Amino acid sequence: MRKLIVGLFIAILPALGLAAAPSVELDTMEPDHTNKASLQRGAALFTNYCMGCHSMEYARYKRVSEDLGIPQELYEENLIFTGAKIGELMKNAMNKDMAADWFGAPPPDLTLESRLRGEDWIYSYLRGFYKDDARPLGVNNVVFANVGMPHVMTDLQGLCAVKPQIGGRASVDPLSGDVRNADICPEWEIEGSMSSAEFDSAMYDLTNFMSYMGDPVKVERERLGMFALIFVAIFFVFAYLLNREYWKDVH
Repeated sequence: MRKLIVGLFIAILPALGLAAAPSVELDTMEPDHTNKASLQRGAALFTNYCMGCHSMEYARYKRVSEDLGIPQELYEENLIFTGAKIGELMKNAMNKDMAADWFGAPPPDLTLESRLRGEDWIYSYLRGFYKDDARPLGVNNVVFANVGMPHVMTDLQGLCAVKPQIGGRASVDPLSGDVRNADICPEWEIEGSMSSAEFDSAMYDLTNFMSYMGDPVKVERERLGMFALIFVAIFFVFAYLLNREYWKDVH
């Protein structure tokens, strides 16, 4: 009986994890690990805007270069700024103790962030910053309240003056025909260099890259899984016929 109770508890752990999901409604994002152009753009964004603080120390530059179809020489020249070699792990030079003093906690490694948070969370978080003078860095985030991270992409997105409408759905006013909630931010404190649609597309690429980093063998795994299922289906036919042959004279 005790073993049964323990087994049931382990079985419901995933459900408990879902119950702890964020209360904020998130925008949906479907990753596509076969879109190498998107992954390449995401890798460039991560290197230029994220890797100054965050590492991906469970992955190697060379693997990323090969999977994304980026020549190693080009990758070293344009996407490695620490002096590391192409075969090294994707670490940064930030001292964790100093980072803890600056931000309150050292920035986490992001290799498995998509496995921990989910793509929808990351995509919504990246677009959810807004001005908040009560915070030490002057910004807050609707997905991660009281975040200790600055909005490093202000030059691209701008800075929303109020809470962005993450999870909102665009709708058309039946009387005027005006489109509502087309932009997640109704009022901007700082204008960015990108339009809202362009920034959403850029954050899709960045989230797509982080999703790939969390599961770099997903495409190959799914391809091999199809072959495995086909093999099992064919093997089942022969196993069934053999079993029937063995038991045909047993009464």
